[in-house]
Amino acid sequence: MSTLATLAVLALAALHAYILVLEMFLWTTPRARAAFGTTAEFAAETKALAANQGLYNGFLAAGLLWGAVASDPVGFQVSVFFLVCVAVAGVYGAATASRKILFVQTVPALVALALVLIAH
Repeated sequence: MSTLATLAVLALAALHAYILVLEMFLWTTPRARAAFGTTAEFAAETKALAANQGLYNGFLAAGLLWGAVASDPVGFQVSVFFLVCVAVAGVYGAATASRKILFVQTVPALVALALVLIAH
C-alpha cells in the first residue's frame, strides 16, 4: 500500500480506538455524553451496552491496524475487509442512530478504501 493509504487506514484505526475508550471507559463522563449527545441518566442506564459497542469498535481498530502493518497481499485484503466493515457499520449507525455517524465513520472509511484500492 502507498504511504497515504496506510496513513488513512491508521487514522481510521486510531478513531475507532478512541471510540472504544469513549464507549468502554468514559461513557458516563461529560466528554462522552457530549460526543454522543446523551444525558447522565441515559448513560448510566446504557453503560453495559456502550461497553459492548466499544469492544466491537476495538475489534475494528485491531483489524485496521493489522491491515496497515501486514505485508501484501494480506495487508491489502485485511484492509479492504475491515474498511468495508466500518463503512457498513457507519451506514447502519446513520440509519438507526444518528446521521452524524455517516460523516464521522462511513465517509472516512470510503476515502481510505478508495486510497487502498488506488494504491493496489
